[in-house]
Amino acid sequence: MCGIVGYLGAREAAPILLEGLRHLEYRGYDSAGIAVVANDQLHLFRRVGKVKNLAESLNGSLPKATIGIAHTRWATHGVPSESNAHPHTDCTRSLALIHNGIIENHASLRTILERGGHRFCSATDTEVLVHLIEEHLRSADDLETAVRRALAQVEGTYGIAVISTHAPGTLIVARKGSPLVIGIGRGEYICASDPTALAGATRQVIYLSDGEMAVISANGLVIKNHDNIEIDKDVSELDLELETIERCGYPHFMLKEIYEQPDTIHDALRGRLLECDGRANLDGLREVMPRILASRRIILTGCGTSWHAGLIGRYMIEQYARLPVEVEYASEFRYRDPMLDERDVVFCISQSGETADTIAAMRESLNRGALGLGICNVVGSTLARESDAGVYLHAGPEIGVASTKAFTSQLSVLALITLALARERGLTKEQGKTIIRELKSLPEKVSHILEHSEVIQQYAREFQDAENFLYLGRGYGFPAALEGALKLKEISYIHAEGYPAAEMKHGPIALIDRDMPVVVIAPQDKTYEKIIGNIEEVRARNGRVVVVANEDDPWIHTLSDYVIRIPKTLDMLHPILAMIPLQLLAYYIAVLRGCNVDQPRNLAKSVTVE
Repeated sequence: MCGIVGYLGAREAAPILLEGLRHLEYRGYDSAGIAVVANDQLHLFRRVGKVKNLAESLNGSLPKATIGIAHTRWATHGVPSESNAHPHTDCTRSLALIHNGIIENHASLRTILERGGHRFCSATDTEVLVHLIEEHLRSADDLETAVRRALAQVEGTYGIAVISTHAPGTLIVARKGSPLVIGIGRGEYICASDPTALAGATRQVIYLSDGEMAVISANGLVIKNHDNIEIDKDVSELDLELETIERCGYPHFMLKEIYEQPDTIHDALRGRLLECDGRANLDGLREVMPRILASRRIILTGCGTSWHAGLIGRYMIEQYARLPVEVEYASEFRYRDPMLDERDVVFCISQSGETADTIAAMRESLNRGALGLGICNVVGSTLARESDAGVYLHAGPEIGVASTKAFTSQLSVLALITLALARERGLTKEQGKTIIRELKSLPEKVSHILEHSEVIQQYAREFQDAENFLYLGRGYGFPAALEGALKLKEISYIHAEGYPAAEMKHGPIALIDRDMPVVVIAPQDKTYEKIIGNIEEVRARNGRVVVVANEDDPWIHTLSDYVIRIPKTLDMLHPILAMIPLQLLAYYIAVLRGCNVDQPRNLAKSVTVE
């Protein structure tokens, strides 16, 4: 959510900090700010709106400094304003702090601090922390001790970076629940809430874990745990090229990432298909596979798009592996006191690997003895580090807030997991080979859909002024309908709902008229005749129907004026192909409505707070 960048080294800090913020703009934010220490003074600038506004307002007015912090804020406490923007400072303007997370006991701490004479200038929870550090500086020997004591008093989550005129050559960062990574360069350090901010700057990184604090100075880097004991951390290699986080000629990251899907699906499958034996090779799950097969049930959990992937994964695993599967919203999972023990397997699905609710679900599962497995895209993420085992998506950085390529990669990985389990539970070699052949054909079929996107653009013009949409599907098409509706509402701000087609008669049919387009996912599967009946019900009420159908369906054009055709595949893989036109439809409608496709209002790419 909020973007954090900090720098300490020999170069001028401001340009490096601003460039880091630009790399983090995709996360979604409402204001930006920067603070540096130069000549024993703290210099602070904050602006509402984009990083561009901040950069223009500086206009060379910042003194040259070699240490600083910068931030993009996604509002939780307090409206977007300059006073609520980060960095926040103390009463003496000698401290500056940036923060990602939520301080849950901020109200009680603020009351105590105000009684002690501290003056607050914002409505944020974050400002409490900087005043708390100021308070402890009165008795602490150094800035590090003051920060540590302050953090011991707060409840909630944080990823922070602190600078001060009291220690003008020191940068302190710490985390609990919100990610932080430290990039190591030649005589310099760059810390950030997301490795994307380090692209092009360094490949050597250290990922902080919960309860850890790093003190960075000209003398080097010292990391301590919550017991104030120095610890050694492994240095990881950051595999991130600058061009992967640039638009490369596309008008938006979202469109670029939609068109990357032939490659990202291929990358999710690469090296994991053993066609000669009809099996999937998942090294990340090899050691835990016996426990998965012996489990009493599998639970798939995630948020938003990842939850939709879990729904499709349930259909896959139950159909082919004949194992019982439950799907849970990660945001509700731990709060309902779930019945879990060592007989359960919990797959946590998250693109970023930093989704707060999903990580909490993982920790709850592990605490109760279940096998906790991750399906995520970001190497070195919290989910990847804390799970017992897992599978990476290999989709590359996803910059657009609305997930596209990560979703189809999640489905590809879930298909691989299904195949691996099914072959151990009675699926024949020939059946496995059939699934593999269809998996291998997906990139070509996706490319074919993308090459014929003109009709989708045409339909977008027809529906750009709609205020409501209904998406319907049966079987595998139902979760695909949910995801299609989510894409449209996320980026175009059109109200859209996904439903099982049979449920339309139990309420939503009352809304259908000429002004409410209905998107129907209608593959030629065992539910085909039923979905045709649902289309007829919509037409009988003067509804306009957009059908996503197979290319060789000879009748569907007689039932709708709007048909989007896609290649035929196995039922379990159909949602992957169906999502391509649904993503494009949402994209083109949003563009026509003048929406900010890559950074839709109120949304953040990585939801690191509850």
